[in-house]
Amino acid sequence: MDKDQTNIENEDTLTTRQGHPVTNNQNIRTVGNRGPATLENYDFIEKISHFDREKVPERIVHARGAGAHGYFESYGTAGEDPVSKYTRAKVFQEKGKQTPVFVRFSTVVHGMHSPETLRDPRGFAVKFYTEDGNWDLVGNNIKIFFIRDAMKFPDMIHAFRPDPVTNIQDSQRFFDFCSNSPESFHMVTFIYSPWGIPANYRMMQGSGVNTYKWVNKDGESVLVKYHWEPKQGIKNLTQEDANEIQATNFNHATQDLYDAIEQGDYPEWELFVQIMSDDEHPELDFDPLDDTKLWPEDQFPWLPVGKMVLNKNPENYHMEVEQSAFGTGVLVDGLDFSDDKMLQGRTFSYSDTQRYRVGGNYLQLPINAAKKRVATNQEGGAMRYENDKSPNQNPHVNYEPSSLGGLEEAKQTGKEYTPKIEGNLVRESIERNNNTKQAGETFRSFKDWEKDELIKNLVGDVSECEQVIQDNMITLAEAADEEYGRRLREGLANAVKDGSSKNPLGNEHSEKAPEQAIEKGHDAEPY
Repeated sequence: MDKDQTNIENEDTLTTRQGHPVTNNQNIRTVGNRGPATLENYDFIEKISHFDREKVPERIVHARGAGAHGYFESYGTAGEDPVSKYTRAKVFQEKGKQTPVFVRFSTVVHGMHSPETLRDPRGFAVKFYTEDGNWDLVGNNIKIFFIRDAMKFPDMIHAFRPDPVTNIQDSQRFFDFCSNSPESFHMVTFIYSPWGIPANYRMMQGSGVNTYKWVNKDGESVLVKYHWEPKQGIKNLTQEDANEIQATNFNHATQDLYDAIEQGDYPEWELFVQIMSDDEHPELDFDPLDDTKLWPEDQFPWLPVGKMVLNKNPENYHMEVEQSAFGTGVLVDGLDFSDDKMLQGRTFSYSDTQRYRVGGNYLQLPINAAKKRVATNQEGGAMRYENDKSPNQNPHVNYEPSSLGGLEEAKQTGKEYTPKIEGNLVRESIERNNNTKQAGETFRSFKDWEKDELIKNLVGDVSECEQVIQDNMITLAEAADEEYGRRLREGLANAVKDGSSKNPLGNEHSEKAPEQAIEKGHDAEPY
């Protein structure tokens, strides 16, 4: 068979850059369908590594951001229990203990100078400069995510970005991906409701999104989720609110945060955790490692563990906000990974993209450097300007082990956590998908005006899509809730009749200017 004929027959077959056919583009390879993931996920690592390097120099995602310095103060407890029952992490142990932090808020999909009124998740990343080194808690304002497997992350972001031909944001691309990824419907329900446009950064929730683990001094573990609750209250915008603000100020959230701190009105958040025993929980109708799901608060209550205060603005945006680098793998003793497939994929991707974006020695920059002694055997790399050596270290020894005065391994402070992993390596989705149930529960929890806003926003964008995508979205809504599906179906039918439409997701709107943009918004109950 000649070369041209081979290309014709295989032109629609997905391959790697090496020309290898991709037979499963939905799941990373894991031990059993719940994980953990394995390092030899070559297709995934090649895919995510290239994705991390697609843009220069701004972040691939979370490019538009604002930041501030402050501190975290521990309560020393998790609810009524001493926190040491669950974790030996020093940052939580002592009541009143303060740890310096730097926080970066952001939008996810859009570029560095995009309006802060766009419908988009918001990033909420916290760097704790602890006595055991840095801990990064990297999350969003919404407590769930669109996908549950890291293999799909590049595809998801591609679908949400502008068309590669027209460079125009297109709602059809967004809903084409989401309607063919049923697990995304819960997140779509939040994003198209008022929760998709927080009024500002000070008045939005934060979440670690992924499932982590806590480990105590005896090496015992529990599953944990993190939640930040703003003491300023929660406020979201309708699309009309956002349109009015955007007409006069596309930096409103950054300005609001900066001005509040400059005036001494320091924003605060309380940190809560949900704790679950470290097992599969067959009694639940979802997998607790699935980041498209909420853990029911009545079964797994929110336990307060501390508060965060932001009291200092950056002195230089580029040095502190733009060059700040976070990673989900940046954990300290007493904090650990779960087998959450998105978490394991993010753990590689985040640090990898920082090395590409900022440089191999990005951790030597002051905003990223630990506030404790650092001693490594690392050498070279672009822009290296510090020598990570101990003053007592033999400068000729940059390896370990050594009998000539090199660095030595640290002593284990608690019993090592040693989970038992057993299973076949497979490429499978988790078994308890239950893609639409919680979307229905979320819809029913909304106030009437929030439901109205959700349906109006969905109809506006879904009405621009091909019929097959509209049908898929209606099917998902009907599976979630009868009223949800009926109202979406009726709204789309009416849009066809009156010929109304709306600009695609993310495009700018211009209407009359508000008198004071930051006063716009609607108070919301925590979820």
